[in-house]
Amino acid sequence: MSKVILVTGAGRGLGTDIAREALAAGHQVVATGRRPEEVEKTLGGPQDNLLVTRLDVTSPEDAEAAARAAVDRFGRIDVLINNAGNFFAGYFEEITPDQMRRQIETNLFGPMNVTRAVLPVLRKQRAGHVVTLSSSAGLIGQEFCVAYAASKFGVEGWMESLRYDVEPYGIRTTVVEPGFFRTELLVDASTTWPEPTIEDYAERTTATVAAWKSMSGRQSGDPVKLARALLAIADQDKPPLRFVAGADAIEGVEAKARELLAQAQASRELGGGDLAYDDATA
Repeated sequence: MSKVILVTGAGRGLGTDIAREALAAGHQVVATGRRPEEVEKTLGGPQDNLLVTRLDVTSPEDAEAAARAAVDRFGRIDVLINNAGNFFAGYFEEITPDQMRRQIETNLFGPMNVTRAVLPVLRKQRAGHVVTLSSSAGLIGQEFCVAYAASKFGVEGWMESLRYDVEPYGIRTTVVEPGFFRTELLVDASTTWPEPTIEDYAERTTATVAAWKSMSGRQSGDPVKLARALLAIADQDKPPLRFVAGADAIEGVEAKARELLAQAQASRELGGGDLAYDDATA
């Protein structure tokens, strides 16, 4: 069934693949980006089922304007895919406070801005689906990813809790945790690479930047397959609350789950389960 799908970050990478696959499947697509003329060109020019509109996800005003434009053109919004994001790489001490704030502003407050603008439409319809791209780094802390992981861990908590807010109105939520896909996240337009500023980290920073750059374009995951999987999920009456994408991500999440269970058991053995308030000892 044809749906109206709003995609953020549609100018390159996975967002472009999602928009292309959605158009090919016969959906009506609202493709957004900071440079709409480039988005439209990337998607092959004007099309009857395509609306291209400006959206910087850090701007609540842009988000509200994009939601209005979608409804004005297509009459509704069925699926929001929060895809836009970026990556500030580096060790914590070498990431400036401003960079940390900018990372969280884009990756966490960005999808919040867009979702806040779209939810009134979905509530009025008593139907809709919010899909937000997190990352395996939203579940598993990783070296050189402290800012990115902080933003994505925030996405996880927000989306997991948002479910309870909106389910009574027929709105579904899915948070997606991809592993390594060829999504252009590691290209210079999406990633801010650190400069070695602290001697203790300098050798590791230089080596890690080189290793990550060499990985760009060679990641094992196919973004077109991921885009198709997301559209298949968006077509389900009862979509999953979480979709772990890629064999590497699934393996990592399974290992993290085992680790958490082991830590919970160790906490129980240390008396962590016996810390309830006790009047007799107060």
